[in-house]
Amino acid sequence: MAYDEALAARIRDRIGAAPDLSEKKMFGGLAFLIGGNMAVAASGQGGILVRVDPQESDALVAGTPAEPMEMRGKQMAGWLRVAADDVSSDAALADWVERGLGYARSLPAK
Repeated sequence: MAYDEALAARIRDRIGAAPDLSEKKMFGGLAFLIGGNMAVAASGQGGILVRVDPQESDALVAGTPAEPMEMRGKQMAGWLRVAADDVSSDAALADWVERGLGYARSLPAK
């Protein structure tokens, strides 16, 4: 399944013209990176992937519709998957995009 281009456009609109923003195809989707660090992606499996502080992963999974991202059967701390239905509103998408941007900006640029 290809990533949802309309969802990618909504993410792009939400991020705006950040000077250190880049886009890169990865994880079967389109990732948005700040300073070379992935913040959020339109996933090739539907919905979005969001990079968050690994120490906040469990609390976010418990208190939001997010699920841990799995790669090769292993859960990845700090990487969350949010279904398309859970980011259908602009407010919900904005919350996740801001969360991912905030964490990516806290990391040293690559």
